[in-house]
Amino acid sequence: MAVSGTTSAEPADLKSLPLAELEAKLATSPKGLTQAEAARRLGQYGPNELAEKKANPLLKFLGYFWGPIPWMIEAAAVLSAIVQHWSDFIIILVLLIANAVVGFWEEYQAGNAIAALKARLAPHARALRDGSWSDMAARLLVPGDVVRLRLGDIVPADSRSLGPDPVEVDQAALTGESLPVSRKAGEVLYSGAIVRQGETDAIVFATGGNTFFGKTAALVAEAHTVSHFQRAVLKIGDYLIVIAIALVTLIFAVALFRGDPVMTTLQFALVLTVAAIPVAMPAVLSVTMAVGARRLAAKEAIVSRLAAIEELAGVDVLCSDKTGTLTQNKLTLGDPFTIGKVTRDELVLYGALASRAEDQDTIDMAVIAGVKDPAALKKYQVEHFQPFDPVHKRTEATIKATDGSTLKVTKGAVQVILGLSANAAEVGPAVDKATGEFAKRRFRSLGVAKAVGDGSWQFLGVLPLFDPPRPDSKEMIATAEDLGIDVKMVTGDQLAIAKEIAVQLGLGTNILDASGFEDAKVHQQAALDQDIETADGFAQVFPEHKFHIIDVLQKHGHIVGMTGDGVNDAPPLKKADCGIAVSGATDAARAAAAMVLLTPGLTVIVEAVKEARKIFQRMNSYTIYRIAETIRVLLFMTLSIIVFNF
Repeated sequence: MAVSGTTSAEPADLKSLPLAELEAKLATSPKGLTQAEAARRLGQYGPNELAEKKANPLLKFLGYFWGPIPWMIEAAAVLSAIVQHWSDFIIILVLLIANAVVGFWEEYQAGNAIAALKARLAPHARALRDGSWSDMAARLLVPGDVVRLRLGDIVPADSRSLGPDPVEVDQAALTGESLPVSRKAGEVLYSGAIVRQGETDAIVFATGGNTFFGKTAALVAEAHTVSHFQRAVLKIGDYLIVIAIALVTLIFAVALFRGDPVMTTLQFALVLTVAAIPVAMPAVLSVTMAVGARRLAAKEAIVSRLAAIEELAGVDVLCSDKTGTLTQNKLTLGDPFTIGKVTRDELVLYGALASRAEDQDTIDMAVIAGVKDPAALKKYQVEHFQPFDPVHKRTEATIKATDGSTLKVTKGAVQVILGLSANAAEVGPAVDKATGEFAKRRFRSLGVAKAVGDGSWQFLGVLPLFDPPRPDSKEMIATAEDLGIDVKMVTGDQLAIAKEIAVQLGLGTNILDASGFEDAKVHQQAALDQDIETADGFAQVFPEHKFHIIDVLQKHGHIVGMTGDGVNDAPPLKKADCGIAVSGATDAARAAAAMVLLTPGLTVIVEAVKEARKIFQRMNSYTIYRIAETIRVLLFMTLSIIVFNF
């Protein structure tokens, strides 16, 4: 059995092909593969795991002895050895090693984002091989395998559901969005997602680095940035080398003309070379940043890469994740629509009775939290509870009141609840209008109905649920703008949701739909880049879009900060000049970020920017002083030697 095509070359086809064509392309069926064919494909595609490049720690450490300032220090050490000034030689060598140790330790502390991403993958999977189900390591899965996914399972590889029933999967770690999404037969189940409701079999179509998850990890590996601070230090080193070489050459030329002894001239060349090196500058700046990092930690911002302090101070564009940063990442009950004489409190109470706190379901918890008087729930006893499932799309509870009467309550998809209700024809138009209004504002609507005894269901009203903005977000966005920072919202949500939140936060309504980025022709790219720079936010964003957005902004000369929390945020967090992992972020996001926040919201970011600017001002003042002093000493010594033959 051979695969007709490659998964890596045609990912879009494999996501959208009808299941029958997918099976033909992968040369498989719902009966799975044989062990022999699976072994062959394992050799062809490789294991279902993320490739991890491990740098040799010794080579990484030795790399800190390579560069303009290390070259100057090394040259001074060689000259000290030649003229046998051993005390100078030892001091210079100690400073050289100290600078390397500080730099190496700083990078070592930053962590490994690939390892954190790898830890998210499912360690085991149930696959159909040779006609029977077997539990195996997820790394052994290959394209064409049939896997079984049950409640709580992590999807082990990019797969297409075989159904027949839909399942609810939590993709929060991938997309950053808090609500589970429904996936029907034929739809894609991404590696790393968690099954929250239902179960299904699925055909694997991509493994390892070819998965959505794997491509995210590859973007992390590609994202290598050198901070503006590091570039500035390198440039300073370049200038000082040129000045030192020019002055030493001048001294040698004058010495040869005068016939001065070579060893005496070498000694003065050594003095001049040592004077040209701001030997202590890297260490002093690192210590200044380390002290600043402790001050930032007191403000609930943990720095994992010291150079991030300088970058944070210079940030002029902040790409902020919507969910959990600008919003609360917590479903909240809005103002409900009620039928007839039903009150708001009654509607919410019946919705809460059709919920179960023990299940810790996001929607159920939001409805229960909406009950103004929790004691009212104690007046009822739940005799039977039917949890939500993707087929019936509703919950139902049989309730016994304190007066001995019984009733049934149900909540779920509005059209499903309307379909049960005896008063559907009467209330349908009003319900449809209310639901339409909620949909425009991108609220999630739940219908609620009640039946007394063995009577018919009566539709009571609609409960709207939404993720509200954080109370401090609007004020903090205004403060950030006062600091010269342009805040741009980035979200995987639909365009309408993004615009609704943007209006509430005072961000503006110029929101771009990122799903159209790939369709831009080459001649349209310049216009698209300009649109990205002037946009107030971006909707329907995927990892590659975030990466592209940051790349465009950086090419336009901006210093870009990026907040995020999910696996999908790891590549742009590493690509950004200052990646900020927000409170509650995944391990992958924290490992890729230069700064990790312990408190949710924008407030801590704004405070961190203010503190970082103070720290950077100290560093800037010291650097200007140090370079000015170095040049003064160089010119003074050179003139003394040339003019006075000192």
